[in-house]
Amino acid sequence: MDFADVVRSRRMVRAYQPGRPVSDAALDRLLRNAVRAPSAGFSQGWDFVVCRRPDDVERFWAATADPDADPDPWLRGMRSAPALVVCLSDPDRYLRRYAEPDKGWDEPDREARLAHWPVPYWDVDTGMAAMLMLLTAVDSGLAACFFGVPPQRHAAVLEALGAPPDRRVVGVIGVGHAAPDRRSPSLRRGRRGVDEVAHDGRFGTPWHLRGHP
Repeated sequence: MDFADVVRSRRMVRAYQPGRPVSDAALDRLLRNAVRAPSAGFSQGWDFVVCRRPDDVERFWAATADPDADPDPWLRGMRSAPALVVCLSDPDRYLRRYAEPDKGWDEPDREARLAHWPVPYWDVDTGMAAMLMLLTAVDSGLAACFFGVPPQRHAAVLEALGAPPDRRVVGVIGVGHAAPDRRSPSLRRGRRGVDEVAHDGRFGTPWHLRGHP
């Protein structure tokens, strides 16, 4: 598939065909492309927990679910995804990397080292890896959706996955074969145009390439 078609075709799919699994080869391709994402200092502070067996998928959902609440249509649709990739970030990997001689942020106090980072690049980089997986899914003829985990459930998810408690849950990618679903009503807002969000040289001067509308 042409790259432009992959980008234009990508959307968040919220319902999947039941009983139709994702091949291990397809999941492996997602992961191998994910680790090509850029990262600050080449720190690569990400981990991806793949839930592809029904027991593993159910363990994830059990850790996130409110036992007293009935799942809404969105959650029922997401729970039909046969595979999940839980995207975790590792801040300490960045702190260790930037304490090395070529970076030199070697303050002994962890909070002082964190202060060097006005933006949590461990989460940004993991998000870029997640985008590569979303695009790879489209290129592989699959559907996918990136979604979050309620903050109060993060510790339970890490425990259910056997992940270290110092990891951060950036998000989860559901992967499968698309089933008919209701398009998000948020799409009615319309896509902001390039001339609205891109600025030429100074904020407020719209980007406008001559010869293009």
